[in-house]
Amino acid sequence: MRSGQAFRTREELLQGISLQDAGRKIDKLPYTLWQLLEHLRFAQHDILEFSRNPNYQEPKWPDDYWPQDTAPTSPTDLDHTLQAIANDQEEMVKLVKDPSNDLFAPIPHGQGQTLLREALLVAEHNAYHLGQIVVLRRLLGEWE
Repeated sequence: MRSGQAFRTREELLQGISLQDAGRKIDKLPYTLWQLLEHLRFAQHDILEFSRNPNYQEPKWPDDYWPQDTAPTSPTDLDHTLQAIANDQEEMVKLVKDPSNDLFAPIPHGQGQTLLREALLVAEHNAYHLGQIVVLRRLLGEWE
């Protein structure tokens, strides 16, 4: 979940995103960098909460998962989102590494999902959207 053989770390990929670039629109793309970041933050947190919270309440798809705002309102908003992504990723890693958690046991409040499945979902979902973020940053001219 932190890195892999085929991609760079989340820290590297999200480093240096400016407030201005976060809200810039690219012709023919349905989302801004900010919307991708917020979607990544929300979805990762949702998976984490499902994995650890027996009182989990499922958000409404797709409305709750994709923000309407196209740009952060302040540098604090952008920093908060980037920090939340990092924090929740580490919380998911802690769940997986905790020897008291059975990675293969069905999550009691789920429908057959396991902690391993949810961890793989975080890794896959993050890799997918981090790839989109790199492409978008290239289109914005702020990535090598």
